[in-house]
Amino acid sequence: AAMIAGLLVAPTRYAPTNDLERSRDRAATVLRLMADQGYLSETEYALATANPASLSRTAQAKAGGYFADWMMAQGPEFLTRKTTEDVLITTTFDPKIQKAAEAAVDTVFINKVSKGSKAQVAIVVMSADGAVRAMVGGRQTGVTGGFNRAIHAKRQMGSAFKPFVYAAALDLGRSPLDIIIDEPSTLTIPGSGTWSPRNYTKEFKGPVTLTQALRDSLNIPAVKLSESVGRDVVRTVATGFGLGPDLAQGPALALGASEGTLLDLTAAYAGLLNGGSSVASYGVLDLRFVGDDDPLVGQTGGIGERVLTQKATEELIYMMHDVVENGTGARARLDGHPAAGKTGTTQAARDAWFVGFTAEYVAGVWMGYDDNTPLTGVTGGGLPAEIWHDMMASVTEGTQSVPLPMRAPTQKTPEQLDGGTLFGPSAPNAPQEPKVDGFIRRLIDGLF
Repeated sequence: AAMIAGLLVAPTRYAPTNDLERSRDRAATVLRLMADQGYLSETEYALATANPASLSRTAQAKAGGYFADWMMAQGPEFLTRKTTEDVLITTTFDPKIQKAAEAAVDTVFINKVSKGSKAQVAIVVMSADGAVRAMVGGRQTGVTGGFNRAIHAKRQMGSAFKPFVYAAALDLGRSPLDIIIDEPSTLTIPGSGTWSPRNYTKEFKGPVTLTQALRDSLNIPAVKLSESVGRDVVRTVATGFGLGPDLAQGPALALGASEGTLLDLTAAYAGLLNGGSSVASYGVLDLRFVGDDDPLVGQTGGIGERVLTQKATEELIYMMHDVVENGTGARARLDGHPAAGKTGTTQAARDAWFVGFTAEYVAGVWMGYDDNTPLTGVTGGGLPAEIWHDMMASVTEGTQSVPLPMRAPTQKTPEQLDGGTLFGPSAPNAPQEPKVDGFIRRLIDGLF
């Protein structure tokens, strides 16, 4: 009773399902005041403080609190939050996947994050059609009414946005084997002066394929590619997959300067897994009054319009698979289950992302501070990728390996390379197609 009374000043903050110790401390204050004011005898006070209230077995399970809050908000208010009727809701929630997500968070934060750190985390897992299977909105898993970082926190996407730059290029006929020059590059931005993008390593790799550029998350090639296909085209592709509408206008668009939620970004990757069609994420399958045969509300989302061609999508998945196998996302690699994905780390490491997929599930992980404090020693290819790996290893354990829907690019012959796409050093804002000289020819031969 003391714990319930303590809820009145701040129901969410002092909810025992949110923070049991905080709720118990609040109850202890109520008991002390009752004793001080003569409502409890010394014996009653001692007995109550020695036996604080505990969570029931159901509450201890703490399964799907963030998901439940989000799902309830998806349905009509008069049928979910403001009704006296008995309503039966069938959802997309998967307790096994939720448990795996929460366990992965606990493992990493207990073993690899400094004690006392205020860093936060969010996770979304969904099927390729947008059906959300699990959701974690913060380190305090299973809470009800808490701030859900998976759906409410809009953060810069960083390099996790880059796949949509490459998607635009592939859709226009570029090949994963096209060559682009990673070199010092300066762009003139009207009204802002010049801007020189830099790679994370502050090094330059010279001629690289588009596949290598994405695999190593090189910034300069991403900007060049975006400028060559056109920022409007990149924005159209990204918006088609549900990112936006307020995407960056300048060349930093290619580097993920725009903000988005983890739910939206994960849904955009789901569009890649399903073959190139947009998805609307959803959690409600069926909503009906208890005893009724006919549902009042059916499925609330799913696959929408096609954004990319099948060929471009499958080639992009091939490139993203290389990110996991050989690139910045190597820590997410799963034994026996092919995976594809992309890392993301924003300016000053304020956000770290890993979003990826197997043939069956798409999962996004974000780490950062609520107040935008920079992370220390954390990149998207680090702890977020490890959380993703631990979670998906548990989800796929004991299941049959399913190949990704990817397409390896056609090997180019020397004759094709002579006329192939080469993004040259003298025009960083536009593609050039010179003949491939002997040095670059030898380099290309070595690459393949």
